[in-house]
Amino acid sequence: MPTPTCVWDLKATLGEGPIWHRDALWFVDIKGHTVHRYDPANGAQQSFPAPEQVTFVAPIAGEDGFIAGLKSGLHSFDPASGDFAFLGEIEPPELDNRPNDSTIDARGRLWFGTMHDGEEAASGALYRLTAAGETVKQDDGVCITNGPCVSPDGKTFYHTDTLAKTIWAYDVDADGDLTGKRVLARIDIDNAWPDGSVVDSQGYLWTALWGGASVLRISPEGEIVDRIALPAPNVTKPCFGGPRLKTLYFTTARKGLSDETLAAWPEAGGLFAVDVDVAGQPQYEVRLDLP
Repeated sequence: MPTPTCVWDLKATLGEGPIWHRDALWFVDIKGHTVHRYDPANGAQQSFPAPEQVTFVAPIAGEDGFIAGLKSGLHSFDPASGDFAFLGEIEPPELDNRPNDSTIDARGRLWFGTMHDGEEAASGALYRLTAAGETVKQDDGVCITNGPCVSPDGKTFYHTDTLAKTIWAYDVDADGDLTGKRVLARIDIDNAWPDGSVVDSQGYLWTALWGGASVLRISPEGEIVDRIALPAPNVTKPCFGGPRLKTLYFTTARKGLSDETLAAWPEAGGLFAVDVDVAGQPQYEVRLDLP
């Protein structure tokens, strides 16, 4: 498989959260307090400053805006004006947590995790946002939550404990509650930790490796079946895009890299892309029933 190409050498401190929405790739730089948009049709690049750490954007069905995860809680984000508006707190500020990775399932439910901002305490949790706009805790006791994603049939949910190097699988019922927690895979690779994930149309997970300069393809049975190398050490999350959902995009990060390492990996923090044979799933939108 060819090596991914850097399509935007923006040198993000902590690039994360890529999604394919309305023929463009949206993602964030968490520590850079910025939302980015990349249009592969003409190479256009847009950046929107956020008032604080912004960790994900999730498109809202029937609207032009997004729900955004910020350090202080959930916000709405309007790209037309660039404005963010506070929607609600997720957890008490004294936890010093922030949201991290997110996904939207086929029913329009937003899932996201929280994590300790200092990456020290196991105070993070996994949440589901209901149609009424309420957050429901689904799991907890994690320092760095990551990689929420859902199988194509909607019956299996995946979630990653990055520091434990473990990807968990759960059963999902009709109401969105999780049961049957079990280990899908433990990533026993030196100096590499599983980060964000996405599931392709065949039900295989693509999991980024922080420190591993690559992305793994993992079967529904937990077997590593493929690996794509990237010219960046800290790969944070993959995302399918393009007109046939056969372009795999990757966000990366410069956070924690020494000057020597950055000199050896000059494209670290860039946005990368590569064509693949298996398509991804559609990018779903958040469905809310708010007054």
